[in-house]
Amino acid sequence: MACLVLVGAGIGIGWGLAGAGSPTSTSTSSSTAPITPVPQAGSNKGSSSPTLTPAQVAAKVDPAIVNVNTVIAVGPFGGGSFGGGSSAPRAEAAGTGMILTSSGEVLTNNHVIQGATRINVAIQGRTGTYSATVVGADPTDDVALLQIQGVSGLPTVTLADSSSVTVGQTVVALGNALGQGGTPKMTTGSVTGLDRSITVGTDGGTPEHLTGLIQTDSPISPGDSGGPLANASGQVIGMITAASTSGPDRRVSTVGFAIPANNAVDVVNQVRSGHRSPSIIIGPAGFLGVSVRNLDTTTASQLGLSANSGALVVDVVPGTPAAKAGITRLSAITAIDGTKITTADSLGPAIHVHRPGDHIRVTWVDKNGTHSATVSLVEGPAV
Repeated sequence: MACLVLVGAGIGIGWGLAGAGSPTSTSTSSSTAPITPVPQAGSNKGSSSPTLTPAQVAAKVDPAIVNVNTVIAVGPFGGGSFGGGSSAPRAEAAGTGMILTSSGEVLTNNHVIQGATRINVAIQGRTGTYSATVVGADPTDDVALLQIQGVSGLPTVTLADSSSVTVGQTVVALGNALGQGGTPKMTTGSVTGLDRSITVGTDGGTPEHLTGLIQTDSPISPGDSGGPLANASGQVIGMITAASTSGPDRRVSTVGFAIPANNAVDVVNQVRSGHRSPSIIIGPAGFLGVSVRNLDTTTASQLGLSANSGALVVDVVPGTPAAKAGITRLSAITAIDGTKITTADSLGPAIHVHRPGDHIRVTWVDKNGTHSATVSLVEGPAV
């Protein structure tokens, strides 16, 4: 049976759990000029351009691709400020990113930085690795903007207007396949669908719903997330994000999906301008310290809860605001600041609009009844 997964490469934790991140984030970019995709070569909106071979496309795009390597906290968060201690279990993971500005701003998927406590990137043609931080992210649209520290003069990708992408168009997919690092791996194919909507599973997490995607038959592997889907002129028309897989190994798929360049750029520009919203997080977000899933009536009845909907708590990180407030595993969060929480998906945005240090009122139910407490949020792993 086929399933849809996000294509980061985790080591020892499954390929659906991707990437990288940092518990701290940079301020927004000092550059206020928005990033604008250029007309796609060969389209009605753009000038004609000679068709390049796949190898020539790769040679053109490769210098602006980075390999994203991260450390992810597994289970109780390992950061000392959360009381978890330094011995908390951790895992490594890998993904891909694209350099947008010569000063080191990098576009990648949010799931490539989700839950991570450290992020390092390897830049093509340079030795060693560089630390990076999260400028901002939109978890709903699976887009994140990173900043590489201490770099300048970097090559950049050329983003093309994705509104002129057509079915049957030749594409080249590039990425950190299988998290092996080194020169990005290249595969070729064509666009097989437009404006696709999918629901993707994550390892142990809440499913993500993505819309407006480009579908391709170019082979996609774990670790390719955040990598470019380029046209035959070496322009980037999309960002690789998910694939449909079957079988126990789930290594390579010929049914892949990419976020259109226009959609990704829209999020990036909002982040760069400091535009915070319920879906867009700028800098470090507030952290409550729970893992949740949807509460249904059957589960509520089995647990003796007086709520039929909400965010069911499946894990509480020791030492975090949730733990200190007395929120326990198998309780259900039903409101934040008086606004009803009916699903797991609605809890994140309600918290992430707040910064570390902000106070929020949390209401939850357990088998002993309904409780409320005011908590002070702290800074957590990347979201």
